[in-house]
Amino acid sequence: MNIFEQTLTPVTHNFGQFQVRRVLPARSRSMVGPFIFVDQFGPAQLDLGSGMDVRPHPHINLATVTWLFEGAIEHRDSLGSFATIQPGQVNLMTAGRGIVHSERSPADERAAGPKLYGMQTWLALPDGREEIDPAFEAVTNLPVIEDGVARAIVIMGELWGEKAATTTHSGTIYAEIALAPGGLIPIEIEADERALMLVGGEAQVDGHPLKLYELSVLAPDREMTLSSAPGARVMFMGGEAFATKRHAWWNFVSSSRERIQQAKEDWREGRFPDVPGDTEERIPLPDGAPNTATYP
Repeated sequence: MNIFEQTLTPVTHNFGQFQVRRVLPARSRSMVGPFIFVDQFGPAQLDLGSGMDVRPHPHINLATVTWLFEGAIEHRDSLGSFATIQPGQVNLMTAGRGIVHSERSPADERAAGPKLYGMQTWLALPDGREEIDPAFEAVTNLPVIEDGVARAIVIMGELWGEKAATTTHSGTIYAEIALAPGGLIPIEIEADERALMLVGGEAQVDGHPLKLYELSVLAPDREMTLSSAPGARVMFMGGEAFATKRHAWWNFVSSSRERIQQAKEDWREGRFPDVPGDTEERIPLPDGAPNTATYP
């Protein structure tokens, strides 16, 4: 029996000084649990004085999750939220009926030459909750499970007997696993859908190697062990399977194509709110069929 239900190879986008690897959505699969968008970026060292500048742009009917291994990003949104994202802190922005945000490298990072290494994922909001009020939270007191050769941070949901304080809108699991040489950890089965992404080092699941930056969707209802001989960093994600299809266009996700059309018109006509402290520019609505999400 194959332990991998599916393996997805990311599409790599080169933005000069750093790369973004997008593994969801893919032609053969759109979601793993609530995860409908998975980007991995870096590791990268940017030039002195440069930085990442993602201008204000809108979202609906989803929640964005930003998680860093290295570096820092300043988040601003139309609720007036401001946070400097650091490693060990999860930023959860719930778009609901609509939100606008920007992401930029902090001034001190630019002066030193910013580092960029991390994950950005989107979670589709479940039926009946797509149009909830927008919200933002930055959570730092996350559970850590460690035994000397394995260390796991529970970013969202409940894993290995520990539960993160991060809000979940549907059944969600999300964790960063760091394995020292010879480290291993059980991969829990309490989720409809589960996937692993190797983002550094070398690792295997029950003797089957993971390929760097691929998303390995695991066979359901099967106990497995993640291990590494030289050491590794792995992301573990998944959760409740969605019964209703989600559509994605640019930065919009919804169960309704008509709702996405409305969001497009609202952004074109300036009906979304501004981002306090970042009102000088914004990303225009793309012409034609864009890539999902926008980077500088």
